[in-house]
Amino acid sequence: MTSTRTALAAVAAAGALALTLAGCSGGDSGSGDGAPVEGGTFTQILPADPGALDPQMSAGSALFALSKFAYDSLVSVNADGEILSQLASDWSTDGLSATLTIQDGITCSDGSDFTAQTAADNLNFIADPENQSALLGAFLPFGVSAAAEGSTVTLTLTDPAPFLLQGLASLPMICEAGLEDRSVLADSTLGTGPYALTEAVQNDHYTFELREEYAWGPDGATVDEPGIPATVNVRVVTDETTAANLLLSGEANAAQISGPDAERILSADLFSREATEVAGEQWYNQAEGHPTSDPAVRMALTQAVDLEELASVMTAGNGGPATALALVQPGGCSYDAVSGSLPAYDVEAANAALDAAGWVPGADGVREKDGTRLSLLFLYDNSLGASAAAAAELAMSAWQEIGVEVEGKQQDDTVLVEALFGTGDWDISWASVNVNNPDQMMGFLSGTPAPDGTNFAHIDNADYQAAVAEALQLEGSESCPKWQEAETALYQAADVVPFANNPIRMFGNGAEFEWLGEPQPTSIRLLG
Repeated sequence: MTSTRTALAAVAAAGALALTLAGCSGGDSGSGDGAPVEGGTFTQILPADPGALDPQMSAGSALFALSKFAYDSLVSVNADGEILSQLASDWSTDGLSATLTIQDGITCSDGSDFTAQTAADNLNFIADPENQSALLGAFLPFGVSAAAEGSTVTLTLTDPAPFLLQGLASLPMICEAGLEDRSVLADSTLGTGPYALTEAVQNDHYTFELREEYAWGPDGATVDEPGIPATVNVRVVTDETTAANLLLSGEANAAQISGPDAERILSADLFSREATEVAGEQWYNQAEGHPTSDPAVRMALTQAVDLEELASVMTAGNGGPATALALVQPGGCSYDAVSGSLPAYDVEAANAALDAAGWVPGADGVREKDGTRLSLLFLYDNSLGASAAAAAELAMSAWQEIGVEVEGKQQDDTVLVEALFGTGDWDISWASVNVNNPDQMMGFLSGTPAPDGTNFAHIDNADYQAAVAEALQLEGSESCPKWQEAETALYQAADVVPFANNPIRMFGNGAEFEWLGEPQPTSIRLLG
């Protein structure tokens, strides 16, 4: 999922591409002091439109944030990383199996019952690679099958999954009618969540109404609490300065602001939560036919840029160097796998690598090999605004200095996700996938390439795969050293290049809430 800016979930973290896949949490400051407001409207700002609303078919963070209002997961996780109840009241895991008991009395927005069979149908749909769910490999391990008996659903795994329950906590469950006809999910919702979608105007707003019967939220949360909004209005506002102005004026109750406008909001002493995300993550398209399928090209592109300077520009001086792929809290591992692992900044070595690989400067200075110009398409997300554009210009200038012709395009979340997972029309991308646990990255870093799978960069790193195989045999945090070893192999080969972490902040005005990447619906309280 997830911070609220790609996909991947994200899918992520997220950061620059909001492929954000899971939640963030952090400290808070400021708050409203008024009494709870009854029957009010909570207005949240999203920086990008989610596109089609089927919650299991995209890893985009805008969709992930929107889906939280209408869809529940089987279990939930709190800011401390504890697994809590949601649709399931009890659960257990045992090596290659997991069993969950679905609560009685759970109803869908269409009035139907949510049963263990519905849960199993959801899991089996996502687990089938032919369905091309963006959540397979991120929240649900490959090779899972599910079966229901009475109120119990049993998952059978082909390989151990150290963080299985944490993944299930981010997996939205769809009601039976939606599973039978997924076309209705494009512009409506069919879930068990506390709200149901009543109006969808693409690129403008999405309106949800409260389901007053809802009583099966995280750890037994209900909506029978003072200050719970009767209506949620999610507005799509792509310009961060406009979003900040709406928040400061009170026209919006919640917005994630990460750029220069965050400073003036901080000075207003509004309610806020802070966390850290991967903001800069450089990927190369290694599919056949792309110049970046050449390891020498990937290495040269990495060595040609000063990653420390790039991080400073990308984050407007507020962030720092990247440390790991799974950064979002609560998470199962904490380590710095990046420092000392990425190829060092060395322009001379970059030129030498291209020379040795047969990329020769042409008459205009652009390198060529076997009649093919070293001409690349560079896509980057627009969520960091001017900071991302400035960093992109810096990178393109550095690449041009070593004889690479680069066309840069700043895209919104929806367009970028379609290029990465659909058309494959890209060579370099800044698409930060923010996740809680390193196993959620497996599908993006190995396995079936896009568009049939989630390995959008077509990475095939044997050292990464070997270390992952060992990590999967260990439980929870015991696996962390092996995950660190796996990541290090990717960085040394320049298969993926994380270069910047950034503080992210979610602000509230006239409202308070728990924030795990997005406001948790049952925690929202409107204040006078």
